[in-house]
Amino acid sequence: MAVYSMPVWFWGRLKVYWTLTKSLQTALLLATGIAGYLSARCPVFSWQTILAMASSLFLAIAGSTVLNMVYDRDIDFNMSRTCRRPLPSRQVSIRETLTVGLVLSFAGIAWAFVMSPLYGAIVLAGVFFDVVIYTLWLKRRTPWSIVWGGLAGGMPILAGRVLGIGQIDPAGLTLAAAVLFWIPTHIVTFSIKYADDYKNAEVPVIPNIYGVKVARLVIAVSTCLAALAMLASGWLIGIRWGSLYAVSGLGAVLITFALVTVIKASPKLNFALFKMASVYMLASTAVIAAGA
Repeated sequence: MAVYSMPVWFWGRLKVYWTLTKSLQTALLLATGIAGYLSARCPVFSWQTILAMASSLFLAIAGSTVLNMVYDRDIDFNMSRTCRRPLPSRQVSIRETLTVGLVLSFAGIAWAFVMSPLYGAIVLAGVFFDVVIYTLWLKRRTPWSIVWGGLAGGMPILAGRVLGIGQIDPAGLTLAAAVLFWIPTHIVTFSIKYADDYKNAEVPVIPNIYGVKVARLVIAVSTCLAALAMLASGWLIGIRWGSLYAVSGLGAVLITFALVTVIKASPKLNFALFKMASVYMLASTAVIAAGA
């Protein structure tokens, strides 16, 4: 019996930890980091470097997400969308989760510093903005905490580009701005859909403070700015004209749909925009990486 219990326990625990990392969100941010590195147009790429970068970024992003889960466990407990997560449902202890989050974060940051001090500093900044500024300080105080959440989300793509070129440049900052503007599309969409949950959990969100119309306008404006910033990034990097046209086309479709959600507002259209913006971010970063 004991022979089979260890693998069952291990895979069960791994599944719990995987849930704590919000795997889809982590994967998308990791993809932007890899795209940022590939946008550097280095003549020779080392797969060892790419794998090391991806691993360090994954550990740092996943670790900060787990740490956020620890602090937000009371919020998750009071929301129907999140009450089944591992911590509020008591699938894992607070101490164990905190340990996992700290180990993952420290390992990712330390690995990043070993690869490059500047790259490590940006990875550290991303964890700091996400955990300390956004989650610990501002999330329960102001709905505009999403700006700092977006800033943290922009760090992986900036870190990837910095690792590729060895410095911070306008193109890297513009790429980070594109992700920063994309983040509210995600956060504010969910705050509209689960406004009552956020109210019960006493978390200030834009639709509850300023109204749903303002929230939809914020989503539309932020989405348009993300598309424009991504286009500017491609131009600054100097990607091939075909790729630049592709980014322009993707951005035009996204901006058009964002404007439609303002003119003809509906929950379905808002959620469709959220999904479309996520696909756009993944597709446009891939086009920029390939075009570089």
